[in-house]
Amino acid sequence: MASFVTEVLASSGKLEKEDLSGKISKMSRKVEDTKEEVCDMINKRYNDFLPSLQSSEELMLQVDAVSKEMDTLKNCIENEVQNVHVAVAEYTKLKQQLEKNTVIITMLGHLKEFHSAMEEFNKALLEKKYVDAANRLERARNSVGSLKRWKTSELPLLSALSSELTVQRENLIYHLGDEWKRLVIWKLPSTKEPAGEMSFLKVELKLSSACSKDGELKPPTLLSSVLQALAIQGDLQHKIKLFSQVLLKNILKPLVMYASLSVRVTEQQSEGTTLALQCLEESDKERCAPSKVYNKLLLVLKTLHSHLLDVSIGDKKLSAILGELIWEEMSHTIIHECLVHSIPTNSSQLEKYNTVIKETEEFEKSLKELEYLQGDSTDLLKYARDVNCHFASKKCKDVIVAARKLMTSKMHNTVKITPDSKLRLPKLPAPSSEGKVKQEILKEEVTMENSKQLSAWSLRLPACRISESVQQLMELALDTLCEAVGSSTQSALQLFFTVRNIFQLFYDVVPTYHKENLLKFPHLAAIQHNNCMYLAHHLLTLGHHFRNHLPQPLSEGVATFVDMVPGFRKLGAQCFLAQLNVQRAELLERLSTAHNFCNLDDEDNYTAASKAVRQVIHQLKQLGTVWQDVLPVSIYCKAMGNLLNTAITEVTAKIMMLEDISSEDGNHLQTLCQTIIDEGPLVFIPLAEEKKNKKYQEEVPLYVKKWGTFKELVIVLQANLQEIVDRWADSKGPLAMEFSSSEVKSLIRALFQNTERRAAALAKIK
Repeated sequence: MASFVTEVLASSGKLEKEDLSGKISKMSRKVEDTKEEVCDMINKRYNDFLPSLQSSEELMLQVDAVSKEMDTLKNCIENEVQNVHVAVAEYTKLKQQLEKNTVIITMLGHLKEFHSAMEEFNKALLEKKYVDAANRLERARNSVGSLKRWKTSELPLLSALSSELTVQRENLIYHLGDEWKRLVIWKLPSTKEPAGEMSFLKVELKLSSACSKDGELKPPTLLSSVLQALAIQGDLQHKIKLFSQVLLKNILKPLVMYASLSVRVTEQQSEGTTLALQCLEESDKERCAPSKVYNKLLLVLKTLHSHLLDVSIGDKKLSAILGELIWEEMSHTIIHECLVHSIPTNSSQLEKYNTVIKETEEFEKSLKELEYLQGDSTDLLKYARDVNCHFASKKCKDVIVAARKLMTSKMHNTVKITPDSKLRLPKLPAPSSEGKVKQEILKEEVTMENSKQLSAWSLRLPACRISESVQQLMELALDTLCEAVGSSTQSALQLFFTVRNIFQLFYDVVPTYHKENLLKFPHLAAIQHNNCMYLAHHLLTLGHHFRNHLPQPLSEGVATFVDMVPGFRKLGAQCFLAQLNVQRAELLERLSTAHNFCNLDDEDNYTAASKAVRQVIHQLKQLGTVWQDVLPVSIYCKAMGNLLNTAITEVTAKIMMLEDISSEDGNHLQTLCQTIIDEGPLVFIPLAEEKKNKKYQEEVPLYVKKWGTFKELVIVLQANLQEIVDRWADSKGPLAMEFSSSEVKSLIRALFQNTERRAAALAKIK
């Protein structure tokens, strides 16, 4: 009944002020009590960590009830103020009190919002609703931020709330990181393994959708929620940056660098999607074509886009974030590991390169559709379109690479060179008008002519064999010089000095690369000698042929290769001399098994000595077979003569050291030496036709320095004292021409017993 009267009086504008004032006072007390209880509860919950869930829920209900009463009272006051203008002054004070209470209620509302957000956060985190958890944590953070803006905020309480907020944020980031590791699984090779093509075959990237640790199936949107939650917490950029670095190093770059590597995508409903590198057995190319590189990269990026990156983070797709991180380095790798090697080496192939430009355009277009590229990021396309700028540099690099490949190829594939063999020099355009004027001036100046002309055989190589690779190397140099003719000055200079670098590279690389084989195989040493002489021969005139057809300053005398000639001649000679030393050492080692040719009446000693001599003859014949038709005739004869001379010099020295030679020993020695005399000349077979070798076999004394000495020794071994004295002929006979008196006396003492006749013979040797 009272409330009805009150409502009637209130509606008529006659509500007594005492009743309203009392209600406001009562409400103020309720607000203060509620404030104290809420603050106490919050302190216990977040500062003292006391379990008070039930009391806090009751307080929240109480706060809601008080808040509703306050709203009702506020509306009532506002209506009264509008209707009763006379009580403005009194109601102003009441309104200020009400506003203060409203501020407190607002703060309590923020505390309620924080508490509710944290409770919902914990619940969402347990249920792995990471986006909801991240949003609730952000809501709690906003509530704390709102409380900090009120000057009346209690600082100890805010400190506790901020600490709790920090702890829970770290907790969320830890859970998100743990989920990321289980959803994006890398399998990488050990850092201890040597880096190389095969090590990347162990690389795998699994985008997992398998069961979690507790066995329940992960929802298909879990990966998306993890990424969005990371973005809300501001940790996504760091995760994607680390992911991009591993992706570049272990998948994208290897696919560009190694033609034999490809990517395999495996999709299993229970396991997820796996990206793995595999080796193409049929691929034997060193470099992969741009189109294949683009296809491999697009397969990886499309798979990542479908299963990982097709997630909107704010106003940007995750693929765009990854693209910003990897594009610069990836385009740099494609340019330097793929496009550089696709640039043509001949100007006739430049038109075909338009295909590569179109493929590059399509590649960038696909990346833009997947949102990896934004705007006009055309570094890759710009490089492809500037093919003419890279052509000259590419040509020079390819020439050097081709030259080095020839130098490291097998040397034993040979071609026959004859005195009539000539370089297939190209037909060059007529020299410029300035060049013609210079030539005419030179013709006018040369008025004297030598009456003695060179033979037609002058400046011609003798018949021999050279490596096929060296002939191809010379053809490569000619082709490169032809490219320089008609080119711009800069290109001509670059190409000309590239040719010089080819020959300098041969000088440095071949002796080092083939070092062991050149010492091990006499056949290769002879070929290398011929190769060097062949190059030196043509370097004499190579520059002269092209000089007038090249732009300045090459046409003014810079275009020459003559300065390289002495070095090549020396290189060839040193190589062959090293092989001769090896063969000489082997001959001496074989003769060392002959027991110094002493006591040959012993059958074992004679057998050893005979075997040593046979081995020497066999070695020389084998060398003759190897070097026949390879070395020039004159070089062949000198080499064989030198080795045969080494053998007979060693045999002679060992016989001269004998102090006592019995009659039987003398016969054995004479037999062994006669074997050398009979078969030694037969090693001189430089030509394939046997009849033509007779001339060189008859000229043995010209090539074997000690041949006469050795023949005289054989005669002495079978001669009597008188015959020896007669061949001495008072230091004027043939024996005196080969031996000294002391050597002849030593032989006589070893061959004959001490008798008066021996003494008389020794007296005549002066």
